[in-house]
Amino acid sequence: MSNGVMGGVRAVASVVGVLASMTLAAEELTGADLVQRCDLDTFAGHDNRSVLTVLLRDASGNEKKNVYKRYWKDLDGKGGIDDKMILFTEFPPDASGTGFMRWGYVAGADNNAEQWLYLPSLKSIRRVSVRDPGDSFLGSELTYQDISPRLLTQDTHTLLRTEQRNGAEYYVVESLPKETRPLYGKVVAWYAKVSQWADCRKARVEFYEPNGSLLKTQVLKWQQVGKAWLWDEVVVNNAKTGHSSVFRVTSPEIDVGLSDALFSERTLQRGIR
Repeated sequence: MSNGVMGGVRAVASVVGVLASMTLAAEELTGADLVQRCDLDTFAGHDNRSVLTVLLRDASGNEKKNVYKRYWKDLDGKGGIDDKMILFTEFPPDASGTGFMRWGYVAGADNNAEQWLYLPSLKSIRRVSVRDPGDSFLGSELTYQDISPRLLTQDTHTLLRTEQRNGAEYYVVESLPKETRPLYGKVVAWYAKVSQWADCRKARVEFYEPNGSLLKTQVLKWQQVGKAWLWDEVVVNNAKTGHSSVFRVTSPEIDVGLSDALFSERTLQRGIR
């Protein structure tokens, strides 16, 4: 057999082997893989700053608008802290200068997030305790648990199916909490089925009460800034109350070199200068 034929045989065998491994990888894909790669591994930069607009709507269609200047930094577990965030209210005008700071701890830590609120009218800072992970974040339909990291092992993740939705294909994953008294009975998430893991994002989440009834739905749109992924627009609809919350992130800047000293009570009172 000639060297040319042998080379052709090897090439065919190589292609078959690659295709087989790709098929095997697809068959072995698990819910935990998707949660880790498409959610927990999402890179938001080492730090970022942006404008956060939050629209709160009640069942009658009445709307309240708040605009914040947002600063965030990833602490990567340093000192047990996952991340730090500080917000300064820019709208409405009568709340301008109000500051809010939050230090979030790594998943599985015993202590809750630490929070501080600065009110310009009183010229004072007070600590705001998080008594319940189900408490509302910024008065919205998202809770503190929703914006806090969970360990992959805190839930059992099952890949239920792939599904076509609005012309795109998604992996659908069900996550069941392992704690005895969970906030949600289950969470079902849709992850975009894409060719590269780096582009895999969470597109939709359904939160169910412990009794099995649907509580709320979250729909997410993302924007890429450099190598980082940030929210573009996120809409949360509460199936029980008819209330909804819309989060919009604009003017994002990534890896601007925010110092740890920025996230302090001094900054909260004086503002960014």
